[in-house]
Amino acid sequence: MTRELNSILSDNAKGMKRSAIRELLKLTSNPDIISFAGGLPSPLSFPVDELKVIVNEMMETEATKALQYGSTEGDNLLREELVKVYQEQGLNISIDNLIITTASQQGLDLVAKLLINRGDKIIVGLPSYLGGLSAFNSYGASMVGVPLDDEGMSSIELEKTIEEMKSKNELPKFIYIIPDFQNPAGITMTEKRRKEILKISSKYNILIIEDSPYRELRYEGKPQKTLYELDETGNVIMLGTFSKIFAPGLRIGWVIASQEIVDKFVVAKQATDLCTSPFTQRIAARYLQKGLLKIKIKEIIEMYRKKKEIMMDSLKKYMPEGVSWTNPEGGLFLLLTLPEGMDSEKLFKIAIEKKVAFVIGSAFRCDDGGRNTARLNFSYASEEQNVEGIKRLAESIKEYK
Repeated sequence: MTRELNSILSDNAKGMKRSAIRELLKLTSNPDIISFAGGLPSPLSFPVDELKVIVNEMMETEATKALQYGSTEGDNLLREELVKVYQEQGLNISIDNLIITTASQQGLDLVAKLLINRGDKIIVGLPSYLGGLSAFNSYGASMVGVPLDDEGMSSIELEKTIEEMKSKNELPKFIYIIPDFQNPAGITMTEKRRKEILKISSKYNILIIEDSPYRELRYEGKPQKTLYELDETGNVIMLGTFSKIFAPGLRIGWVIASQEIVDKFVVAKQATDLCTSPFTQRIAARYLQKGLLKIKIKEIIEMYRKKKEIMMDSLKKYMPEGVSWTNPEGGLFLLLTLPEGMDSEKLFKIAIEKKVAFVIGSAFRCDDGGRNTARLNFSYASEEQNVEGIKRLAESIKEYK
C-alpha cells in the first residue's frame, strides 16, 4: 500500500484483537492432538440423514424461495416455530419479539454496535465468554468485571460495583450474563440469584444481555427460569443459537427482546448482512416443524452426559493434589483451577508437546486474572479421548516447573 495501514484504520479496527480460541485452534488442527479447546459439538450429534430428506423436499417444493433474498427479521416460519418453543418454556412472546441472526455471535456484535460508544462502561462476569468480550472490545467498551460464586454472578459484588460506578457518573450500558452452564465456568445461576440481579437491574435501570446458547443441554438438576421470563421491566435482551443443539454450520441464532429493541436490531442488521441465509433458515424451520429437534436434543443430552461423567471420573482419578474443577449441570465446559502460582499459558506449551490442548483461563477475563485456570470442553472428543486427554493433561501439570 502507498499509505501506512494503521494511519487509515478506524478506532474500532485498531482496538480489535485476534480471538485467542481461534488462534489456539490452529495449533490443534493436528489430528494427533486431543483437543479440549474449542466449544465444538460432537460431529456424531449432527442430524445428517434427516437433513438430506429435508433439503431434498425443500428443493422440490420451494427452491426459488430458499435461494432468494429474505427479510432482515428472518424467515417467518422459523420465527413462528421458535416462538412456540419459547412459549412452551413460559415466555410470553410473539414473532415481533424475535429476530434471526447469523449465529449468536452476530447477536453479540449487534448488541455492541447498538449500545456501545467508545469508552462506555459495561459489566461482565469474571470469567466470561471470550466471544462476548471480543465483540464488546471491538466497539471500544471499557469492561468492568464482577466475580462469580457457586450461584453465578455475585449480586452483592454487582451492586457494590454499580454503586461505585454511579458515584463517578459512569453507570454501565448493560450487564452481560450467561446464566445457564456459564462459559467458561460451567456454573448455573440459581433462580434466587436471577431475581436478585433483576432487582438490581430494575433499581438502576440497566439492561441485561442474557446469552443462552446451552440452556437445553441439561444433564442433571432442575431447569431454571430464564431472566427474560422473570423480568417484569423489559430490561432483558436474550440471545439464542442452534450451534450447540443442532448444527453450527447452519449459522443461525436469534435475539429475543421487546418489539422496540427488536426494531433497532433490524435496522442495525440491515447494514451488516441484509439477511441471514434464507436457505439454512428454511432447513431449520422444517426441522422444527417436523418435531425433530426435541428428539435430537434428547439424544445429544445422553451422549454428552456420559462424556461429562467420563471426564469427571478421569479428573478425580488422574489429577494431582491441589487441582480443582467445577461440576457443571449441563453445557459443554468445565473450569479447571490450578494451584496458585501456576500459569496455564506456560502449561499449554507443555500440554501441546504431549498432544493435548485446552484454552487458557486468562482469555476469558477482562482483567489480568485467571492465569491459573483453564477451560476444558468434554463434548467434542470421544469417550476414549476424554480419558487419555485428561491423563496427558495431568502428566503435564506434574511436569510443570
